[in-house]
Amino acid sequence: MVQSINTKVDLIIGATSHIRSSDYGKIMIGDKGFEFFNNRDARKFIQIPWEEFDYVIASVLFKGKWIPRYAIKTKRNGTYTFSSKDPKKVFRAIREYVDPDHIVKSLGFFDVIKRNLKSKIKK
Repeated sequence: MVQSINTKVDLIIGATSHIRSSDYGKIMIGDKGFEFFNNRDARKFIQIPWEEFDYVIASVLFKGKWIPRYAIKTKRNGTYTFSSKDPKKVFRAIREYVDPDHIVKSLGFFDVIKRNLKSKIKK
């Protein structure tokens, strides 16, 4: 069994990890960090302490009405992508421990195309 890094839990919610293939499990947000535990395999877990967070990137559609997935960019280990049943609850819980300026919205489809065109024109 995996030992949790949290001593106090704020939120437990069903979620999906999109790192390798889709792994279904639970997200646990507590006083020490963010954790994902797989439902089927206890060896597949992710534990990220709050000090390791760099940015939380939200994919926002329909002017904030729907958030299909979000990514956690860490300082050393890269980016982890998740989706959950109620992402707004997850963001509210994360906002208690991470600076709200580090929770950002990802670029939209047309923003990416516009950025690429501008870089092509500059060259």
